[in-house]
Amino acid sequence: MTPVIFSTDPGIDDAVAIAIALADPTLDVQLIVPLSGNVDVHLATDNVRKLLTFLHHEDVRVVPGSAAPLLRPLMNAKNIHGASGMDGYDFPAPTVKADTSTTGVEAMHAIIAASSDPITIVAIGPLTDVAVLLQQHPEDKDRIARIMIMGGSLSRGNIGVLSEFNFAVDPEAAKMVFNSGLELHIAPLDVGNAATILPAMSEHIRTLGPVGDMFYHLFRAFRGGSFEQGLQIYDPLAVGMLLQPDLFTQAHTHVAIATGDPLTAGASLIDLEGYLHREANAYVAVDVDVEGFRRWFVDAIKLSD
Repeated sequence: MTPVIFSTDPGIDDAVAIAIALADPTLDVQLIVPLSGNVDVHLATDNVRKLLTFLHHEDVRVVPGSAAPLLRPLMNAKNIHGASGMDGYDFPAPTVKADTSTTGVEAMHAIIAASSDPITIVAIGPLTDVAVLLQQHPEDKDRIARIMIMGGSLSRGNIGVLSEFNFAVDPEAAKMVFNSGLELHIAPLDVGNAATILPAMSEHIRTLGPVGDMFYHLFRAFRGGSFEQGLQIYDPLAVGMLLQPDLFTQAHTHVAIATGDPLTAGASLIDLEGYLHREANAYVAVDVDVEGFRRWFVDAIKLSD
């Protein structure tokens, strides 16, 4: 099994990604570190606790992460995910506890240092905690297999003209991660815009037991795209790239993150044409088998029940 750490800011699409990973028999989710992003760290932590309780995964450790970006004021996406971050479903009171005896970064370090196998980090929120981990514990780099990231854009942004939300929340952290020399796999906005979750899929998911019904109601409340035309459920793409890489066309290229000008902060310069003449530092999904991804997505949620 592949040992996995999640860095996440649930968020409805984060919840789907976590549920899919927990249900997959090839993955061992050892730690979830919620941080501020879509909602603040307190709500994100509560959402992880609710989700794990609902999914009967009380054994997964939860350690809260960063409350704010490295240098900037916090933004959120409550207009997309609702005030709680997971609006649309009445979850039972969580019984899963959050471990506040340490920090998210130190919990990540402890697991990486103790693991007999290299760790895969799935980073589907701002990259704050991942950047701090690599800064404070550079020795961990040799024990990280890869980082699967949802973030960036091949074209335009979704929070700024050119900036995608996860990178725009903490551009400095994103820049540090892309300069780390680690193996990075990136699912940008564009593949999520192509592989939308269609209404018929949501209706089918509703029939897949309690988990499917739960996600159906979250999808009804989600404002990423349109329930009637197709939802942009971005974060499961990072898990999909890990579990089903053949569904994606990936380009090995250089990605630079803009941090200076406030008009472009968080923009990802994905240099597919080699204009920057810099060494490749990431594998970026530039295309996706849309129908194949949709089939996998539904099957993966079915497995979660």
